[in-house]
Amino acid sequence: MRTAADVKSTRIHSVKELLARSAAGLTRVTDQAARQGFWSSWLCRHLPTEIGAQISGVAERDGTLVIFAASAAWCARLRYAVQELEPQIRAAAPQLTAIAVRVQPRS
Repeated sequence: MRTAADVKSTRIHSVKELLARSAAGLTRVTDQAARQGFWSSWLCRHLPTEIGAQISGVAERDGTLVIFAASAAWCARLRYAVQELEPQIRAAAPQLTAIAVRVQPRS
């Protein structure tokens, strides 16, 4: 059982201090949102319209670009289309080590 004496709490004295602490977390979230927006628009420009419309999400994680399709059938079509675009994707983002296509139905 813990007591108040065991817990070292750091008091925040201003809004500026609070924002300075959470800035790293907010930066990560905004960077992820920017990358997601970049890839969503990039894929819509480079893929056929009917395939691009079936993308339900995009994420870049640990050097892997993960593209989500709305169904298993569209996932298969998207996988083939992405294979054809792979050299262009790697040219746009040389830091990528892998590209994956997964199924994620829309809510």
